[in-house]
Amino acid sequence: MTNLAIAANGLRKSYRDKDGDKVVLDGIDLAVPEGTIFSLLGPNGAGKTTTVQILSTLIRADGGQVQVAGYDLNRQADDVRGAIGVTGQYSAVDKLLTGEENLLLMADLKHLPKREGKQKAKELLEQFDLVDAAGKPAATYSGGMQRRLDLAMTLVGDPRLIFLDEPTTGLDPRSRRAMWGIVRDLVKNGVTIFLTTQYLEEADELADRIALLDHGRLIAEGTAEELKRLIPGGHVLLKFADPSRLDAARPILGVGTPDHDALTLQVPSDGSVRAIRELLTLLDERSIDVAEMSVHTPDLDDVFLTLTGQQTDQNKEALR
Repeated sequence: MTNLAIAANGLRKSYRDKDGDKVVLDGIDLAVPEGTIFSLLGPNGAGKTTTVQILSTLIRADGGQVQVAGYDLNRQADDVRGAIGVTGQYSAVDKLLTGEENLLLMADLKHLPKREGKQKAKELLEQFDLVDAAGKPAATYSGGMQRRLDLAMTLVGDPRLIFLDEPTTGLDPRSRRAMWGIVRDLVKNGVTIFLTTQYLEEADELADRIALLDHGRLIAEGTAEELKRLIPGGHVLLKFADPSRLDAARPILGVGTPDHDALTLQVPSDGSVRAIRELLTLLDERSIDVAEMSVHTPDLDDVFLTLTGQQTDQNKEALR
């Protein structure tokens, strides 16, 4: 049985404002296996940051049962803090200190012996390609370097679980991809990553599983490919060597939009292995050869916009 880095059941949180209680998290369940990347997506105000704040012990939940790194979140909060690291939306780097000094400061806060702290700082500077800038004030670092230093500071305590809250916001594409490589390396070494991001490409690229949060509720969860198959628009594009094969394929499949100029047939499909196998078997039984085939599925942008749009419509309907 897979061990869980995070196991949450019925997590709830609300705040009181001038209009009364505002529900931020409405009983969400989470199961994050160790050594994986789990991404929580959602529009602004969906509850992503609140979820991270609760799971990292920064604020208390109003209800629910939660275990983080094997510890009860309420009864063993100190043990949870010792097992996790948090890299927030905004850098914790002290820009007046050098890169090395920032790491040594974190080592002191973690109560590491001085020699061990220096060795750890040296290793992290090498791991994050910051050796040449180690003696320079962090204020002189580029955005990508500051984010690398920020994550390196998180790793001083060798956390088993890291919360990355919008880790690549404001970075250029090259720096973002460099950060992705670092994250993948951490997971290879057994670290669990809980990622919140506004970049759907980032979740698609990194996450083993993705959950979509909207209005305080989880409205979908699965792998990127599973989520893409939740909405219409997927299709298989078949290309044939000559018009006769194209004309023969259309009535056999019963569906599809032909393009006689391109010699292609666009067939609605969820892109699953089973659906593709059935389609090809039908053609093979009639000895109709396919020259080329490509599978097209909606991307996570489509999933995000469609599912959160449905939620908005449902909320409007409920208010009528």
